[in-house]
Amino acid sequence: MAHKGERPLRADAIRNRARILEAAEAVFAEQGASVATDAVAARAGVAIGTVFRHFPTKPDLLKAVVMNLQDRIVAEADAMVRDEGAVTALFEFCSLVMNAGASHRDVFERLAETGVQVRVADALVRLRPAVDVLLQRARGGGAVRPDLSTDELIALLAAVCQEAIADDWSAAFRRRSLDLLFTGLRPEGGR
Repeated sequence: MAHKGERPLRADAIRNRARILEAAEAVFAEQGASVATDAVAARAGVAIGTVFRHFPTKPDLLKAVVMNLQDRIVAEADAMVRDEGAVTALFEFCSLVMNAGASHRDVFERLAETGVQVRVADALVRLRPAVDVLLQRARGGGAVRPDLSTDELIALLAAVCQEAIADDWSAAFRRRSLDLLFTGLRPEGGR
C-alpha cells in the first residue's frame, strides 16, 4: 500500500509482500514468532533484503501479519453476511474469531513484548457492522435469544477469546467454552 506522496508498489512488489506475509504466518505457526526473519525470507523465496524493504523491523512484520489476519476475517465475515440464508452463521463467525486468535497466539505475544497489545475487542469493533447483520439474522431465525445485543455478544466473545489466547487453551477447551457460550446465546430450551 502506498501512503500519500509515495509511489504505488509495482505488481512484483505487491506479490512479494503477499508471499512474505503468507510465509511469515506459516513460519510463525510452525516455529514460533521469535524465529529469525531469514526463515521467513527462505520460505517466501525472496532475499532477506526484500523482507526488510517491506517490513524494516520484526515488529513491523508481526503487525502486518496481524493486519493481514484481520483483513481475512473481515472478508470471511463479509461472505457470511452475503449468505442471507445462513441463520446460524453467527456461530461460525464466533468460531472463526476464536480459532484465528488461538492460531496466532505466538505473534500476539511477540508483539506484546514490543509494547503493542492486540485486543480481540478492538478487532471486533472493526467487524461490528458484520456482527450486527449476523446477529439480526440469527435473532430473526430464532437461533439466538431475542434480547441479545451486539454489545453483549462482542463483550462475551472478546472476553472468552482473549482468555483463550492469554492462557493458551487447548483446542478441546476452546470448543467447550464456545459450546457453553452458544448455549447461553440460544433461546431458552433451544439447541
